[in-house]
Amino acid sequence: MELQWDWSEIDLSEAAFPPDFLWGAATAAHQVEGGNDNNNWARWETQTDKKGKPRIHGGQRSGAACEHYSRFADDFRRMKADLGLKSYRFSLEWSRIEPEPGRFDEEAIAHYHEVIDALLALDIQPMVTLHHFTHPLWFEDMGSFEHRDNIDHFVRFARRCFEEYGHKVPRWCTHNECGPFSAMGWGFGVFPPGHKSLKRMAQVLCNLMHSHMRVYRELKAMPGGKDVEIGLVKNIFQFDPLHRWNPLHSMMCNVMEGVYNKAIIGFLKTGVFDLRIPFMVKIHEEIAPDEVRSDFVGLNYYSNLLIKVIMDAGDPQSLKIRDGQVRTDFGYATYPEGFYRALMQISEIGLPIYVTENGIPDDKDDRRADWIQRYGYAMWRAMQDGADVRGFYYWSLLDNFEWAEGYTMRFGLYAVNFETQERTLRQGALAIKELMDRPFPTPPA
Repeated sequence: MELQWDWSEIDLSEAAFPPDFLWGAATAAHQVEGGNDNNNWARWETQTDKKGKPRIHGGQRSGAACEHYSRFADDFRRMKADLGLKSYRFSLEWSRIEPEPGRFDEEAIAHYHEVIDALLALDIQPMVTLHHFTHPLWFEDMGSFEHRDNIDHFVRFARRCFEEYGHKVPRWCTHNECGPFSAMGWGFGVFPPGHKSLKRMAQVLCNLMHSHMRVYRELKAMPGGKDVEIGLVKNIFQFDPLHRWNPLHSMMCNVMEGVYNKAIIGFLKTGVFDLRIPFMVKIHEEIAPDEVRSDFVGLNYYSNLLIKVIMDAGDPQSLKIRDGQVRTDFGYATYPEGFYRALMQISEIGLPIYVTENGIPDDKDDRRADWIQRYGYAMWRAMQDGADVRGFYYWSLLDNFEWAEGYTMRFGLYAVNFETQERTLRQGALAIKELMDRPFPTPPA
């Protein structure tokens, strides 16, 4: 049964967070930097599907994006001055750093030193993501993470990055959202490489667990490895039946929950990867049952999905929502109770939690403040009930290139005019500063 709170009975001002709670914002390289033309998404943006329809909404391309590659210093100064954010999660663009197998670009390496140093100079903690959906074309052409032998290349990249930045960056994310990466790319075929095979999707997902463990072990064994935290970022969607009385809807929810959530959470909890799709896929591998598998888990959460017999993965606006719920620009519902559910579910792993993404696409900026307040309350309530949440990163710092949706989804704390590159702080963004600045009650002596 879906959790539903009576918001008329809730005092949102109750939510207050400890002084050391880490408030931040997040981005990903391809979505904001501009000029990334040597990776899997750059090629995907030029292609059409079998019906001749562009892969990206309206035929858009990432192009110059937010020009964050050159404007990062000003963006950091803004986020510090306007909002006082304490941390910034961003990804290193592999195709810039290693444009050819084994050849590292010193200018790109120096650039990310500048990015990290600019953050540290403002007392903003960097959090680095090593793989956020994009990788070099040469890696894509060899099958990327579909083939386990290819993980060696990702490990080489991760080691070089850690050699350069390990002493400056306290937290590292290996992979972002393994579930969507494998499902959208190999299951539904709406992300690169565009395959539609549940077996291949499941194998990619399993290989990503191996990849995470390989990188975790390698970086932990390097100088400084024991001084940093390394984690995996897990996206959670709850799968709830559209019609609770329909056994087919419930059955599909159970299968999707097992594949999308339980397989990854189970791996992080036990080291065993177990994924089953009735009559189609069965994978059971003991990857790392007797090892430390992660120092923290990153949670990306937005909403739940109401499941029916036929789902259209390529049309977000076809998503169903419950009566009385507020729809976001992306089509899914505002559902802070689901954020609470996700935090409690991921707490079962027994690791510290960082909310590595949470935010709303809201071009009119008429729902953003309410989203932040209610999701903040849900997070506080989960913490009251035992969830070890250490930080929250709003998605996203800037309006950006939202993958298959192009520039139509405006998630940013800052609105971006993509013709002039002007940034404007959204009024709704101030809700995160209000949460940050809210006095934390001192416990009685």
